Amino acid sequence: MAGLNTLLRDRGRPRYGRGLILLVCGLYFVVPIAFTILFTVDDPVHGFTLHAYQQIFKVEGLWPALQLSLELAAATIAVVYLLLVPAVVAVRLGGPRLRTLVELTCTLPLVVPVIAFTAGVTKILSWGSNQFPVGSSGFQFFVDLQNPDFPVILLLAYVVMALPLAYRTLDAGMRALDVRTLLEAAQNNGAGRGRAIVTVILPNLRGALLNTAFLTLALVLGEFTASSILNFPTFAVWIVNGNAAGAGDVTTAVSIVSLLLTWLLLLLLSAGGSRRGASTPTTT
Repeated sequence: MAGLNTLLRDRGRPRYGRGLILLVCGLYFVVPIAFTILFTVDDPVHGFTLHAYQQIFKVEGLWPALQLSLELAAATIAVVYLLLVPAVVAVRLGGPRLRTLVELTCTLPLVVPVIAFTAGVTKILSWGSNQFPVGSSGFQFFVDLQNPDFPVILLLAYVVMALPLAYRTLDAGMRALDVRTLLEAAQNNGAGRGRAIVTVILPNLRGALLNTAFLTLALVLGEFTASSILNFPTFAVWIVNGNAAGAGDVTTAVSIVSLLLTWLLLLLLSAGGSRRGASTPTTT
């Protein structure tokens, strides 16, 4: 009885430590962003101004760079889905012993620094260009990999870099489901194994699939090292080059807008995931 009274008394006490930790963490994130926004709206001569945000729609090179990054992001998400969704489903249903091997393979990119990985890619491209004579199909293949309109080599690099986060997200979503029960219920209703996976398992992975897409999009939009070394004008490269060229207020304003849009997308995904989590699994 005494222990119960002590527990109730402890629960009634205000937890200042937890609030202090939350306050410090909040300030750690909010204060730099607040001063960054202040930098974009404060002019030493004219005071408060929105000139940097007005120039977003006029600044040179932004929209081609953003379009290239969005195209690469969409292609990266599609390739990651094609690689990982069948692998995660197959491991969960038919080969649980392979889970460790698949997990280790997908997490290997975390071991290799991006700059070292990109140096290896550059070495392969250089070898291919020197290995085949000019005009041959092999030489043209390596040239097409580096097409500036849509650099396939950069897409492949992004896929490799996205594997660790994407696999963890999809695997967590799959492990949260009672896959065998859902599969048996669908098969008892006359669905074949393939149809059951497509119409029952995958719809219940919508939250994990959306989170994977969001993480991959964030990675592609923010990645600078590989695209800079390979000399492709992506969104992150444009921001850095704009700062170096003296347009720091405009590029910073673009960064703030992209950050706010990313947060908005994250909130929408979280709200959608919460609503789906409150519903029962789909078994039709």
